[in-house]
Amino acid sequence: MENGYESLFKQKKELETQRKQKYKIDSRERLKKIARKKIQTTMIGALDTIEKHLGFLWEDESSQSKRLKEIYETVRQEILDRGNDQIRNLDTEINQYDIEWLRYTLTLPVKRRNEENG
Repeated sequence: MENGYESLFKQKKELETQRKQKYKIDSRERLKKIARKKIQTTMIGALDTIEKHLGFLWEDESSQSKRLKEIYETVRQEILDRGNDQIRNLDTEINQYDIEWLRYTLTLPVKRRNEENG
């Protein structure tokens, strides 16, 4: 009888360990996804700012405007390439850490009602 109990206890411990390990993997992937999105948003925001403030330089069809547009496209590609390189570097860095997401917790105060007051 004791052997069956020990077996169940060991199985429970193994399942708990597996669950914790999966939670850590999921936490790491969650962090990577959030960090990736923040870097991408920064890159796209920077490009949007350039276009918004300097886009008038390549609006017409002159040869100078076309050249400026080519320069902008080169700058744009370099920004995106460097950002994507940093995203890959961040993924590699995060993989070297043991990460556990500390979920949000909310404690609601409980007030007892006085029976006389209803």
